Amino acid sequence: MESASQDINLNSPNKGLLSDTMTDVPVDNTASARTSAPEGLTDAEEEELRSELAKVEEEIGTLRQVLAAKERHCGELKRKLGLTPFDGLKQNLSKSWHDVQVSNAYTTTSEKLGEWNEKVTQSELYKKTQETLSQAGQKTSAALSNVGSVISRKLGDMRNSTTFKSFEDRVGTIKSKVVGSRENSTDLHSPTGSGDKPPQDNAPF
Repeated sequence: MESASQDINLNSPNKGLLSDTMTDVPVDNTASARTSAPEGLTDAEEEELRSELAKVEEEIGTLRQVLAAKERHCGELKRKLGLTPFDGLKQNLSKSWHDVQVSNAYTTTSEKLGEWNEKVTQSELYKKTQETLSQAGQKTSAALSNVGSVISRKLGDMRNSTTFKSFEDRVGTIKSKVVGSRENSTDLHSPTGSGDKPPQDNAPF
């Protein structure tokens, strides 16, 4: 029964009368947003701080609008000059690098590195290391030169030895025999060396 009565009320032509008679209830947003004053502040000091905060926030909004207008104007000028975003990026990077180079930290670091480099190169340990490396390089070059000379001399001695000459003679003999046998074989298989007479032409007159 209750559900039926609710359906009747919902479908009634007077269902909007209740909503029309309702009025908005005012809500105090300031009171809901306001929190208790921090400890150590009076109500007057809190009001003064809130007023100053509102002014600062308003100034920030104004500055943002001015900055947006300036950025639009800058973009129009760049477009008229034919400058691309890549050109702006290169310019910004160059300016940033220049700012880094002229900064006190960069200058101090460069001076410190120069002092450390000078101290290292002028130290006795560095000089001894350089001398040792130089001597080692000279000794290595001399050793390689000696090894090359020894190998050349050994090869020369080997070519002048009796064994090497005997080996050369044997190779020459074998070579001459191989060449001679190849020539004889060629003569045996040629038509002129076989002794056969060429065939006669028996064609009838």
